[in-house]
Amino acid sequence: MPAPSFKPLLKALLCGVLCAIGTIAQAQQVLRVTAIPDESPTELARKAAPLMKYLEAKLGVKVEYTPVTDYAASVEALVNKKVDLAWFGGFTFVQANVRSGGKVLPLVQREEDERFRSVFITAEPAIQTLADLKGKDVSFGSQSSTSGHLMPRSFLLQAGLDPDKDFRRVAYSGAHDATIAAVASGKVQAGALNISVWDKFVAEKKVDTTKVRAFYATPPYYDYNWTVHADMPAPMREKLKAAFLALSRDSSEGKEILELQRATRFVPTQVDNYKGIEAAARSAGLL
Repeated sequence: MPAPSFKPLLKALLCGVLCAIGTIAQAQQVLRVTAIPDESPTELARKAAPLMKYLEAKLGVKVEYTPVTDYAASVEALVNKKVDLAWFGGFTFVQANVRSGGKVLPLVQREEDERFRSVFITAEPAIQTLADLKGKDVSFGSQSSTSGHLMPRSFLLQAGLDPDKDFRRVAYSGAHDATIAAVASGKVQAGALNISVWDKFVAEKKVDTTKVRAFYATPPYYDYNWTVHADMPAPMREKLKAAFLALSRDSSEGKEILELQRATRFVPTQVDNYKGIEAAARSAGLL
């Protein structure tokens, strides 16, 4: 009588162990997400929550949102792979791309980001044009902000105004909502910020437009995007991109997320879209 073979049993046990390990690994996989702090921490968390929940369901992995203290920290977090996905402004993306040696990839942007603008606001009746800013105290947002500093500065230079020479004082509020507060309180006579945040504050009546008004809007430029590290496996990159592109205002979930992101929809983007911002940053001596 031949000896019983244990090979089928061992094979079955080994298969079971490997499957279990695979299931545990999948369960432990986490997609780490961050965003530039261009608004207050509470507002950023409010905007992030439904999107993180949506991405978890679409990707089948745990998704964690981690706030950062400043724009530079968001760049370093993605470049050093401390996070997997980052919401960048155009300039922050350029900084990350340069800092990483081209090892970051922009996946999607809002449709609005293809023609984004900045606005200059004031509470001073005498300020009607950019030229009227000479000798005034003017606030930008963060120094690394595309729409709150780089592009407004670039258009000022094109208009023949050098903020560092022509303004009495240049201030940096750190965030778009803080710029509105600085102008409204009289800390500065004017400020430059993201048109999307300004429009939101006006729509939600968070600013008294009988006192504070926008007096100049810049020409359009490419801005924000969702960016990943180039080392992210291609299948995950594609699933992530598809999840963003699938968001639609036709569903209640999609409508909530898109409204919080102040987006009509998300569209694909590419590195070349941000060449203009890179050129503006180099011209302004900021890169």
